[in-house]
Amino acid sequence: MVSDYEIIPKHELLSESDAEKVIKKFNTSLDKLPRILESDQQALKLNAKIGQIIKISRNDGNVSYTYYRVVVKG
Repeated sequence: MVSDYEIIPKHELLSESDAEKVIKKFNTSLDKLPRILESDQQALKLNAKIGQIIKISRNDGNVSYTYYRVVVKG
């Protein structure tokens, strides 16, 4: 499976409370977050539902990045 490769960053589904913290931390709303399709292989693997937030953690050498995506229809 593709997610077993090192080039695919770690994806994790946020709990409702963690999702609310992210929205508050960045002073934004779900419709302003970048999107990920519910048909995306990583969203399917997590059994993500529309409206949930996926946290994507990437490590590039000595630098770590965190991205957030809201699951949308498609």
